[in-house]
This record gives sequence, C-alpha cells and structure tokens, in this order.
Amino acid sequence: MTAHTHTLHRGTTPLLISMPHVGTQVPVALAPRYTPRALEVEDTDWFLERLYAFAGELGAGLLVPRFSRYVIDLNRPSDNRPMYAGRNNTELCPTRHFTGDAIYREGQAPGDAEVRQRVATYWQPYHDALAAECTRLRGLHGHCLLFDAHSIKSELPWLFEGTLPHMNLGTVEGTSCAASLRDVLAGVFAAHADYSHVVDGRFKGGQITRQYGRPADGVHAVQLEMSWRAYMDETPPYRWHEARAAAVTPLLRRLVQAMIDWRPR
Repeated sequence: MTAHTHTLHRGTTPLLISMPHVGTQVPVALAPRYTPRALEVEDTDWFLERLYAFAGELGAGLLVPRFSRYVIDLNRPSDNRPMYAGRNNTELCPTRHFTGDAIYREGQAPGDAEVRQRVATYWQPYHDALAAECTRLRGLHGHCLLFDAHSIKSELPWLFEGTLPHMNLGTVEGTSCAASLRDVLAGVFAAHADYSHVVDGRFKGGQITRQYGRPADGVHAVQLEMSWRAYMDETPPYRWHEARAAAVTPLLRRLVQAMIDWRPR
C-alpha cells in the first residue's frame, strides 16, 4: 500500500517493522531553505531497508517513509516535547544536525504554524497507518509486535558521551512490551559475543515505542538503535559495507524470527 508519505508492505505474521528515519526526500519547495550540507541528509538511518530485506521473507510487515527526518521526525511527539529530558535533543522539525550544527539557512527555520502544517502533511499519515496496522494485526493474531528499527553513528558527542554499543535495545524500561519478550530479545544479543549490546541504555525508545507499546492491550513495542559500524562506513560518503552487513545479518535474522515466534503468556 503506497501513499504520498510512506509505503506499507503488509506481512503474514504479527510483526510490523517501522523504519521512521530511512526517508531521504526533501520537498522541492523546502530545499532552498536548507544548507547544502543538510541536503545530504547525513542523519538518515542509512540502508535499513536493504539490511532488513530478509524480514519480508519471514512474514514481517514493513512501514517505510519517503521524507527525511529533516522535514519532520516521525519518532518525536507531535507536540514537540523533548524525548530525553536534560540532554540535547533534536526537535520534531529538527533545526540541528546530530553534531549540533544548523540545518537551515539563517532565518529559514519553520515557525509554529509551519510545524503544525508539517505534522498534518507528513507525521499524521504515517502514524495513522501505523496505528491502523497495529490494530489489524492484533485483530488477526490476538497480539501485535511492533519493531521500531533505527541506526546511528557510534560516536556523537553532542547527543551522548563515549561510544555506543553495537546494539541498543529499548523497551522504555520494560513498559512497552511483555517482560518475557524483553528477556528473549536480550538473550538473542547475549548469545552473540561479537556484538556489544545494552537494554534500555541511552536509547530507551522514542515516541513510536512509547506511544504504541501497550502490552496490556496486546501491542508489544521495542526499538533497536544499531550503531552504523555494525554494517556500514561511518564517514562520508556513507557506504554499505558488504562484509560487515553479511556478518551482522544472521544476528538480525534471529532477532526478527524470535519476535515472530514469541507468544504472550
């Protein structure tokens, strides 16, 4: 199912994979307001559709946006509340790169009225599709699993200290999914010593995990923030790394299969 803002590939299992930051398009009318650097959309979650291509074969659904997070961040609250209090955050309509540098030319950042318009044009259709698909899957299977897939550069001092583990699983401190699912997924990572991991560390889950993860209502949501070094080059031009991607794919496949196989108690 294709819309102006996103594409939904329906699967045959209870699992839906959302990839809210893989979009790279910037509307032509907005482009002149961004800096040349911003038009390179460097903070994209690069290549995730390619990396998780196997998931469709396993029966997972996929929800993929078209537009860059620099237009609007689909994983932020529509009222622009900070996700992580007391830390540097990028906004609903970001004005800074993950390095803290400006995205817009002088005086060109959107005001409140334009932010509301972008919510209606880009944010709301994605979330409407996400909510409807979660409801459909829960009706068909008795429960829904929502996997919010992300990736990020391993070191970004403006956002966090030090180097991220390869795999950063977020369950909003165990509130967005059943404890048994959290344990199963943590066990998948623990069994693969080649990749460091943490559960509910720096990235505990963004708006999508927090909004839709309602275990008591049959919707179990988790977020994975994966470091780029697991599968790609971390310096421009950002390139797919064939050997790294091939090495990490079996782990991701086991993770996705574990979600599909899991059942609520």
